[in-house]
Amino acid sequence: MNAAQDLSILHLILEASAVVQAVMALLIGVSFMSWYYIFMKWFAVREARAKTETFERDFWSGGNLNSLYNSAVNDRHHAGSMERIFEAGFREFTKLKGQSNLEAKDIVDGSRRAMRATYQREMDALEAHLAFLASVGSVSPYIGLFGTVWGIMHAFRGLSNVGQATLASVAPGIAEALVATAIGLFAAIPAVLAYNRFSHEIDRLAVRYESFMEEFSNIIQRQMR
Repeated sequence: MNAAQDLSILHLILEASAVVQAVMALLIGVSFMSWYYIFMKWFAVREARAKTETFERDFWSGGNLNSLYNSAVNDRHHAGSMERIFEAGFREFTKLKGQSNLEAKDIVDGSRRAMRATYQREMDALEAHLAFLASVGSVSPYIGLFGTVWGIMHAFRGLSNVGQATLASVAPGIAEALVATAIGLFAAIPAVLAYNRFSHEIDRLAVRYESFMEEFSNIIQRQMR
């Protein structure tokens, strides 16, 4: 077997020590999971943004609030986050408005609390698995570094049984160890980039939801006058 074959990535992985192989397997598994969550989160954020834009266009086009509410209730499973926030606020407004012993401020505050509760649930759903991506991005390089350190220690222990150490004898062991660091970086870099991107997109959606809650509260307050 020639030197090029000996130093191929697959050969280095297969010839690595058991601990280094376990580290590589862990990092590869984590990488596949992070890519799964990356694609899943990409579709979820894109869908949330599209549904938010559609609902904002319908809401500010001057449509009837009762019609928008009935549409949200009848198509709840396909409604977007902002639509569900509106549904919660309008339902609470309708329920409290029928109680004659409440002041306008109490009705507006009740609707705002209902929207805030729904807002928190929607944000929890949007932010799901972001913590996993953040953990992968921060921890994977260190796990790979642990595999590298262990592999280099294993390589140097093997040299103690060799009469004369040469570059040819030490290079495969060190290369095996460095593969663990490379896999760790391969797992970490996409996770960090995806986490930063999705956090930014979700923060923008959160600002839009909060602005809508304030604007809708103002609309409710004007209707109570």
